[in-house]
Amino acid sequence: MHKSFLAIASVFGALAVALGAFGAHALKRMVSDIAINIFETGVRYQFYHVFAIALIGILYRDFPNKWMLWAGNCFIIGILLFSGSLYVLTYTKAAVKPGLDWIGIVTPFGGLAFIAGWVCMLLGIYKTTGGG
Repeated sequence: MHKSFLAIASVFGALAVALGAFGAHALKRMVSDIAINIFETGVRYQFYHVFAIALIGILYRDFPNKWMLWAGNCFIIGILLFSGSLYVLTYTKAAVKPGLDWIGIVTPFGGLAFIAGWVCMLLGIYKTTGGG
C-alpha cells in the first residue's frame, strides 16, 4: 500500500506544479486577482498535502495500520474536495458562471479531511498493530 501512496503523491505533485505554472502565467491574464488568490490557495494546499501523502507512504512501511491508511485516504479526499473545489470556483469566475458559486461550500469539508488526515497520522504512529 505504501507504494500506492507514493505513486499518488507523485501524480498530485506533478499536477500541482503544472497547475501552479498555469496559474502564474496563463490564468493571470484571464481572471481577477481575487480568483488568482483562490486558485493559488488550492495549489498551495495541494502541494502541502502531496508531501503528507508521500510521508504516509514512507511511514506505512514501519507503521502498517488502519490509521495510516485512513490518513493517506483523508489527505487524498482533502485534495480532491478542498483544492478541487477552489479550482472549480476559479473556473466559474473565469467562465462567468455565477450560478455555480455554491461549490465553495465543499471547500471546508476538504479542510476537515486534511485535519482528519493529520490526526489519523498521529494515531497511526502510536498504534503499531491493526494491519489495515
